[in-house]
Parts: sequence; C-alpha cells; structure tokens
Amino acid sequence: QIQFKILRGHSDTVSSCHFCFEDTKILSCSYDRTVKLWDVEKDFPIQVFKEEHTSPISECNLTPDNRRVVTSSYDNTVKAWDMETGKTLWTVDHEGIVTSCNISCNGRYVVSGSDKENSMYVLDAVSATVVAQMRGHHKSAITRCCFDPDNQRVASVSYDKTIKLWDMVTRSTSVAINEGHSNVISDCCFTSDGQYLCTASWDKSLKIWNVKTGDFRFLERVSLTQGHEGSISSCFFSQDASLVVSGGYDKTLAIWDTDAGCKKLTLKGHWDWVTDVAISKNKSWVLSASKDSTLRLWNIEEMDHIPSVIEIGKARGSKVVQCEECEKPFLCLQRSDCEMVSKCVFCR
Repeated sequence: QIQFKILRGHSDTVSSCHFCFEDTKILSCSYDRTVKLWDVEKDFPIQVFKEEHTSPISECNLTPDNRRVVTSSYDNTVKAWDMETGKTLWTVDHEGIVTSCNISCNGRYVVSGSDKENSMYVLDAVSATVVAQMRGHHKSAITRCCFDPDNQRVASVSYDKTIKLWDMVTRSTSVAINEGHSNVISDCCFTSDGQYLCTASWDKSLKIWNVKTGDFRFLERVSLTQGHEGSISSCFFSQDASLVVSGGYDKTLAIWDTDAGCKKLTLKGHWDWVTDVAISKNKSWVLSASKDSTLRLWNIEEMDHIPSVIEIGKARGSKVVQCEECEKPFLCLQRSDCEMVSKCVFCR
C-alpha cells in the first residue's frame, strides 16, 4: 500500500542520503567513492562528484545555502566540493579514517569524527583550518557527530555506548551520558528546534532525550522499542518532530509516532542493511540508503489511511474518524479536541 521508487546508480553501499533543494533533489554518497545529486522527479543522478576520494565515503552533507558539499572518507580526509562545478575546494587530512561529518546550520563550521585516538575535529568551513581537536573524545570510534540547530553544541555517539554534548563556546564536554544504551550507539539527530536528541543503537532501541533541560541525562523522554529485529543503524526526525524514521540491519525501516512512543509502520523492500534514512519537510516521502547499493523513496502521504496503522492507533486510544472530504478513515491524533476535526491532514 506504500508506493516507492528505487534509485539505482551507485555500485557499492550507499552510506548517506539527504533531501535538499526544498525536497526536489537528493544527495547521496557511497563506498564506490562517489557523491551523487539526484532529481526526485526524474529518478536519476543529475550531477556526480568523483575521482577525489580514494576510499569509501562515509558521509556527505550540504551547506544551508546549497553551494557546497562536505564529505568524509576512509581515506583519512574531509573534503569540500563546489556544488556548481563539482570541483574540490579544500581537503583536510586526518590521522585516521573519518567516520562522520556534519555542517553547522549557519554554514560556518564542519565537525568530523576520526577513529585515530577516537578524536573529534571542528573545522572552519571556509578556510579549512582546525578550530578545535578533541583527542580521546570517546573511548572507542565515533559513529556519528552533528551540530544542534543553534550551532552551540555538537552531539557525538560512539562504539563505547556513550552520548556526549560538546559546547562550542566553552570548548568542553558539557554533558556525557554513559548508560543510555546497552550496545553500540550508531546514530543521533536533533529535532529542528534543538529541544530533543534521538539516539539509535545496536541494542535495537531508539531513545529520545530532552536536551534543553538540565536534568535530561536522567529524564529519558521516550524509549522506542520493538521496531526492528536487529541492530538499528540510523534515525531521523521529521521537521515537526511528530515522526521519527529509523533504519536497521534487518533491512527494514520503521516509522514511529513520537508523541505516542510507538511504531506506526514498517517498510520492507531493501535486500541488505539500511544504512541511512531521511524524511522530506512535508512528510510526504521517506528516503533510505542501503548496503544493497540503492536508495528508495517511499511515499507515506496515505500512511494514516492504512488499516494496520489505524488498528495500532485504535489500540492506543486514538480516535478513528471518517474524513468528510475523501471519505477515508483516519487517525485523529489531536488528543484534546479531536472531536472537532472532520477532515484528514491531506484534505484540510
């Protein structure tokens, strides 16, 4: 009942994927050492960045102004590329393989994680100079690092099962959570307002933390479980934080209702591990990358009309209403005044 598109063009594991250019384009990178920009409507790459990295690319990111791409690689480098010309603007060498990279929301800084001494670097995005280097930031390799929306803190997670928040002003670790998960933490992401941080783990759970309160390390807001049969590899919030999508080594994606704290839907189709996930700003599409060398675009516009999703909602007490416009049943998720809602979200 969920329509999808398969994007073929990489020849090895697709390691990272993002919606960009107001959801009209997709950016992806791969172990095949290339970065591709895809047109969503045409389903094929319109630009390819290649022949610069000599080993698998672990992650790619686009600057807020859509003018530069930053990549990290197992060849021990972070590179910035010009979006228009496809040429590299700068290269920063690391002492070990670079497992993750991310650009601050103001476009001024790049953060990267290296397996050499489990270090994290903050770079100036224009001059490519090292602003800060944190050796031994974790006890094992960093799996993911990212800026919060306010450009004030960097979240990092690691094979050592810990979560850390590093402060850009004090240049120090402000918070460390040492007992958040019982296995490797594979990914982390912030809500668009920076209020919450989601972490994904090989312990088969997602956890959502309120990082704007001083006691958040003790106040885990939501623990999302029973969504994957194996380790979880990735997580991503929708723009309004009402949904989280996760990908796993069980080859599936799970879509979660963050308010109810439960899984709404499982998406199956990849032939190998799901390595990364994303959601379009309008929540119409979910994007996934996989070890099977493909990306998939899943259309979730009609998700709340699916019988299994409706049954899950009914089981947790949500009201099922018939839309007066399209006459399809839908879940009313407005807890306080759902009697007043007469149209589904697609007909309002």
